[in-house]
Amino acid sequence: MKRRKSSVPTVKDVAREAGVAVGTVSRVINGKPVTEEYERKVREAIRRLDYHVNSYAQGLKATRTYTVAVLIPNTINPFFGSLVNCLHQALADRHYRLLLCCTDSNLRQEQEYVDMARMNKVDGIIGLTYNPSLQIDPSTPFVSIDRAFDPNIPCVASDNFAGGQLAARKLIELGCHKAAFLRVGSDLDNEPNKRRAGFEHGCMAGGLEYDCCVYSDNIDPKGVFRDFLMSHIHDGRLDYDGLFCGTDYFACCVVQILKEAGIQAGRDVQIIGYDGVRLFGSEGYLCSTIEQPVRDIAETAVDLLLGSHNYHAAPLVCLPITFREGGTTRPL
Repeated sequence: MKRRKSSVPTVKDVAREAGVAVGTVSRVINGKPVTEEYERKVREAIRRLDYHVNSYAQGLKATRTYTVAVLIPNTINPFFGSLVNCLHQALADRHYRLLLCCTDSNLRQEQEYVDMARMNKVDGIIGLTYNPSLQIDPSTPFVSIDRAFDPNIPCVASDNFAGGQLAARKLIELGCHKAAFLRVGSDLDNEPNKRRAGFEHGCMAGGLEYDCCVYSDNIDPKGVFRDFLMSHIHDGRLDYDGLFCGTDYFACCVVQILKEAGIQAGRDVQIIGYDGVRLFGSEGYLCSTIEQPVRDIAETAVDLLLGSHNYHAAPLVCLPITFREGGTTRPL
């Protein structure tokens, strides 16, 4: 008997249309291996019937929600937006939904979102968090980004130490004689703090004189950077000919402050940021930068959370970084 046009297609309908077993359709839907011919037939049948997976019913049957919570500090920082986009794509490719939890650095909210997983409201959490007292139940699937909690919780990050080293090396290659590192950030012992250590190591190894201007979080970066930079301008010249900023946002703040003082990035001072933020609607970069491999970070975090790789194989996964020229340094 033919399926009525008004009814919602089922897995059985897809199997009948494709001429395969129901189990084969299930394997294709769940991303499990089948022959290329079978996968093609099932995909074509799904398209013709406009079939959609009922993930709610699928979750009830498997006692899973097929939903992963992603914790980020805010949705204003372009780097966080790029990370969420890549996490969404990685999860969707594995037939999971993303529940975005924007904490605005609210420590209580971070803990509440983590507790959701313990109550089986989500299947796991990928978190970029700053709560120093965050409690994670050992039974909660959790993958951290940029912050190592303990050996039983995987952490995925770019190689921040190598990024700092690379920034120092580039400034040396650009002919800089005196550099400074500028950052406002969390006091937590997290991976981004290694950017300073890598930069210091790179400067010492290359004989580059340097200073560090590091402030705790909850301080207006524009204000403290302005005070620092203005105190180091004499006769219209900056005491430093190279600057490495902890993020691209900080680098942009610095570029604007110096521009107002008549000092041009790329000409009078070489400025490098960190993150790899791109200009809106363009392939260009916001500034010269140490680019994080955002897509690889997302794919790795999702694989670790969902068990595609050995969950406890490595407490810290560091992924390689790349220098990108973005107009705030002279072309090498």
